[in-house]
Amino acid sequence: MNIEQAKQVEAVRRIVCQRMQGQGAGHDVDHVLRVHRVAREIQAEVGGNLFVIELAALLHDIGDAKFHDGKERSGEFSREILGELQVDPASIERVAEIVDTISFRKAADRATLSLEAQVVQDADRLDAMGAVGIVRTIEYGASVGQPFHIGAHADASERTGLGHFEDKLFRLAALMNTEPARRIASQRHDFMKQFVDQYLAECGQAEDQG
Repeated sequence: MNIEQAKQVEAVRRIVCQRMQGQGAGHDVDHVLRVHRVAREIQAEVGGNLFVIELAALLHDIGDAKFHDGKERSGEFSREILGELQVDPASIERVAEIVDTISFRKAADRATLSLEAQVVQDADRLDAMGAVGIVRTIEYGASVGQPFHIGAHADASERTGLGHFEDKLFRLAALMNTEPARRIASQRHDFMKQFVDQYLAECGQAEDQG
């Protein structure tokens, strides 16, 4: 990455921090900066275009649907921001394609993702795991009035933070694309499992776990 590209990455970081200030529900600027850092760490092992990876990591949630009336606008906003910074057109399109395809909801086929997309997707998914993933789950539930746990005799159909572990978080380790991400995910998966087991044991429900 050359000096001009490094300046453009720093400019994007400042823009993202400004535009996402105050955004919460687990998709705040701290999340983005963690994803950016981990994406750099993964890239250092597996390669790929660092410029594109850094930009996509910083911009992957810039237009998250949760904060834009249910419409995902990250690709649109990425093109706008990078165009104003005079990033080369080829890199702009690669970044926009990544941020448009890596979300958990879209479940893009791993084989169709570029190496750069795989790195950013892994970094994003890793941030939903481990201690940070636990805190994000609790914070999101609190923000929308969702209980973390409703007990053994309550309505089993009600969505809970604890249910989110089974529905999504415990599935993430198997979805990692790169070897360094798989190593990190294994440790974070085990930590989350230990937390859930301990929580249920303290609630007197340890026997309910498979």
